[in-house]
Amino acid sequence: MGQARSQVLWNHTSSILAMLANIHRDAKRSKVYHPSDFNPHAQKRSQPKTMVGVEVLKHVFIDRQSELQ
Repeated sequence: MGQARSQVLWNHTSSILAMLANIHRDAKRSKVYHPSDFNPHAQKRSQPKTMVGVEVLKHVFIDRQSELQ
C-alpha cells in the first residue's frame, strides 16, 4: 500500500515538474519534458534491443580464442 501511495504522489509531482520545466525551457534549444522524465517510478525509455544470432557468440568466445593462441 505504501508503494502505491508513493507512485500516486510521484505521478502528481512529476506532472507539475514537467509543466514547470516546459514553461521555462527555451523552445529552440531544448526538448519537451514529459512527466516520466521526473518520475522515479516510471519505466525509463530505452533503446530497442538488437537481436543477434548464436553465430556472434561463437565468433566472440570460440573463434577468437583460437586466433589468440
